[in-house]
Amino acid sequence: MNDPRDHLDPYETTETHVERLLGRALNSFDLPDAMVERLESALAHSTALHSSHHSSTLNRTTYRHTYLLADGSALVLWELVHNAGRDGAEQHELYAEETEARLAASRLPSGPLPEWTVERADGRPLDEDDDLAALGALLARPIPAQPRMYVPDNSADHARRVLRRAENGDRPGERTARRLRIAFAHHITQVFGRNCPVEGGRDAGFTLYEHQFLLLDGSELSLWEVEHTATPDGRHMCEVYETEAAARGAMEARSRVR
Repeated sequence: MNDPRDHLDPYETTETHVERLLGRALNSFDLPDAMVERLESALAHSTALHSSHHSSTLNRTTYRHTYLLADGSALVLWELVHNAGRDGAEQHELYAEETEARLAASRLPSGPLPEWTVERADGRPLDEDDDLAALGALLARPIPAQPRMYVPDNSADHARRVLRRAENGDRPGERTARRLRIAFAHHITQVFGRNCPVEGGRDAGFTLYEHQFLLLDGSELSLWEVEHTATPDGRHMCEVYETEAAARGAMEARSRVR
């Protein structure tokens, strides 16, 4: 899938390497502005293969790029390379944190999901209209409680990026954004994930994440992020809500577009 020379060219300057890395990443705009500014002072760099997965349906590789900056400090970028796009073309994504790169990698489809069926109480199979009832039952299914393990790692900036990528008009407003500026630790939990039928008889992927934040005043605040492909062209879309109920309601509404 990848030409090693593309990542390990011994004649490439650090400045050129940074420009190429940022230029090809689909999500480079999500990187913290302060990090991009610091990269401008990079004097040297090294690239190491962090993980790799290859199957008949998915090629996925993660690289760790380390930079020596002019002030003597080091900066790390995590690059995820995969072929999970609609046309199977190689795609590049960049992340400031290893946890974010691992989460992104876990979201990539590893192949077709196993077929699943739901039956009525009388044993008859569900028809197309009953797909909505099946989805509603899945969304209402309680999720076992998990311990919150907060990680203090640029949490305020993580919250800013989550809010910035939200495309829904009713996303959390400025009041929530102001509170999250004092977030100093966070934890991400995948609450729900399933392919469900939508308009045109096709399947769309729905995933729900809770981004839990611990604030400097001791309070906690959650953002509920819905990722789905229930768009007219099947592209990936992110929506963010202040409550779990609103996020689950949005998933149900998306599945009802017929």
